[in-house]
Amino acid sequence: MPFVPIYILSFTALILIIIGLFEFWQHQQNLAAIPLRIHVNGTRGKSSVTRLIAAGLRAGGLRTFAKTTGTAPRVIDSQGKDRIIHRLRSASIGEQVRLIRFFAQEKPDAVVMECMAVQPQYQWISEQQMVKSHIGVITNARPDHLEEMGPTLDDVRLSLANTIPFNGKMIVGENDMVETIASIAKSRNTDLNASDEFTVLEEDMKDFTYLEHPQNVAVALDVCVEAGVDKKIALEGMKKVKPDLGALVVQKLDFGNGPILFINSMAANDPVSTLQIWNFVERRYPVEGETCIYLNSREDRRSRTRQLLQLIYEDIKPDRSIVRGQKVNSMVKHVEYHSPQTSSKVIEESESMSKTIKQLESLPKDSLLFAMGNQVGFGQELIDKLMEYRANG
Repeated sequence: MPFVPIYILSFTALILIIIGLFEFWQHQQNLAAIPLRIHVNGTRGKSSVTRLIAAGLRAGGLRTFAKTTGTAPRVIDSQGKDRIIHRLRSASIGEQVRLIRFFAQEKPDAVVMECMAVQPQYQWISEQQMVKSHIGVITNARPDHLEEMGPTLDDVRLSLANTIPFNGKMIVGENDMVETIASIAKSRNTDLNASDEFTVLEEDMKDFTYLEHPQNVAVALDVCVEAGVDKKIALEGMKKVKPDLGALVVQKLDFGNGPILFINSMAANDPVSTLQIWNFVERRYPVEGETCIYLNSREDRRSRTRQLLQLIYEDIKPDRSIVRGQKVNSMVKHVEYHSPQTSSKVIEESESMSKTIKQLESLPKDSLLFAMGNQVGFGQELIDKLMEYRANG
């Protein structure tokens, strides 16, 4: 190996330090050019809450930009229009720095950023080094990503608390979270408040074009009020929001027996969130036909499959259950005694799409079809196929 003089190494190191210091200074300047920065974290609903907050702020007259990292990453401009984020490589939290530079150039009044970090240390960096928010948000804490944030629910809450800002405001969507993270907020001189979803009435939700959770709306409204926007004005703006691609949308399908309702809940792949969505849908859309749960499972997530099967047979107890997967027959038999009135059908992973469709074709008019589990691969193919059966009106 050729000898490299020490002065060359020292000069190279000095240049790198200078570049690093300049980039740090430039980032601070970009942050200073954004008067209000809002950072949204949580297990579920981050993208929806980000969109809702941005829509509410825009309705209040604030020039607002937003960035989501949900089902499909998007920049939402000051007019509420989506701009696709084209990535040349895999997602990285460094993307936040580049977008803050872009937002700063647009001279905004406010920017709403969805946290894209999962590991606790990256969540800390995302907030304390990159966004430095004035208002932080944690939508909820669910038993998900336990490999990175677990193993307990309190561990998940503490991990999410890495995005609590210093000397700011913190709004959370669940009162149960307050006790766990209150001391952290206090140590950072940040006011901590929990939103109350019961302040959002049924009539407040009726004009949304998709199924939105009252809890998400309550959080977003509290953020907008904190930012100085009237609650009624913010709510009207939220009703016009363009939903995330992973948002819950009610579709009417018709397999030949008359229209049925279809809800795709595959984006919420943990049992707690899935049950919450089911209860919400069942209350809002009572049907005279049958209730049918479709579960698309993954062989490499058998523990999650077991949890969702317990949810189906112990909590939901539908009229029908269709479970697709590899070697899931014994798992179904192990739990189906909890709901003897449920008619169960297991479809092997190797079987064709037509086998699943044939099961759905026998659903009577005014039934509710609720999909859960994994959407990647066959799940997405099934969703695309079901859209061919959309009913008119």
